[in-house]
Amino acid sequence: MTRIGQYTLTSPLILAPMAGITDLPFRKLCRRFGAGLAVSEMVTSDTGLWHSRKSQQRLTMGDEHGPISVQIAGSEPEQMAEAAAANADRGAHIIDINMGCPAKKVCKKAAGSSLLRDESLVRDILQAVVGAVDIPVTLKIRTGWDSEMRNACRIAAIAQDTGIKALAIHGRTRADRFNGSAEYDTIAQVVAQCDIPVFANGDITDPVKAKHVLDHTGAAGLLIGRGAQGQPWLFEQINHYLQHGVIPAAPSADQRSQIIIEHVSAIHEFYGEHLGIRIARKHVGWYMQFDSQSQEARSAFNRAETTDLQFQLLRDYFNTPSFQKEAA
Repeated sequence: MTRIGQYTLTSPLILAPMAGITDLPFRKLCRRFGAGLAVSEMVTSDTGLWHSRKSQQRLTMGDEHGPISVQIAGSEPEQMAEAAAANADRGAHIIDINMGCPAKKVCKKAAGSSLLRDESLVRDILQAVVGAVDIPVTLKIRTGWDSEMRNACRIAAIAQDTGIKALAIHGRTRADRFNGSAEYDTIAQVVAQCDIPVFANGDITDPVKAKHVLDHTGAAGLLIGRGAQGQPWLFEQINHYLQHGVIPAAPSADQRSQIIIEHVSAIHEFYGEHLGIRIARKHVGWYMQFDSQSQEARSAFNRAETTDLQFQLLRDYFNTPSFQKEAA
């Protein structure tokens, strides 16, 4: 079994934190399909900004099944420590530190993956956060800043030395962003040197690829991000394949339509109609991405300005031959 500190995960698969995506409705859905942990969207370490609507929604844990992991981002050790303690007080079971985000607006503030260029600051942040809470602290990184500074092994040594309980590595440098293919050799090197659990991340989109990455790296588990968009049942499929060596069928058309309706309903309930309509558009777009004939349905859904119309358009789409065929 895979453990993070005192917590035993129900599966070795984790929903990776993704800003604007891994909100409470999506986390709960992925947990339902077998994710052993679902990490929250990145939350700023500046607690003075937590009063905003966006931060409040990202901080909401609701009736989420534990263990609950909250990811924080920042570049000042004391501020990061304060944010970690505040989230622990709010009910978080695990604090995850973001040193992997490649977004320009994050790196401009010397946070996210830009921290990988300053190993001394990495140590200061990790020591401050670990010292501020009595719950496990995990770290998410990339393999380095660029091909000339692929320092994941050194960062991993610092992480283990400062008391980090688990490490997740995306198999690209910051310079790579999401271009090209993820590489797993660096992750395998980190796994070989670490005593703490290491999770591999990057380009895991199907059960066969998942098993290949686990076998190649020796990782304790996998973080799955973009691969789960539009197919949250991927966790269930991978878990089954890892246990039995057989890939189960994807949900039927009727099952898939029910999943989508339930997800969109949860989005509207969580965000309210005005924002829910907009949030639902991207998730429905991902559900339709595998259907080459869905462009007209996607365009109509994106133009809908009421909840009732969105649901009506979804019901119409579920009756189309392309949806029935794609889900078969």
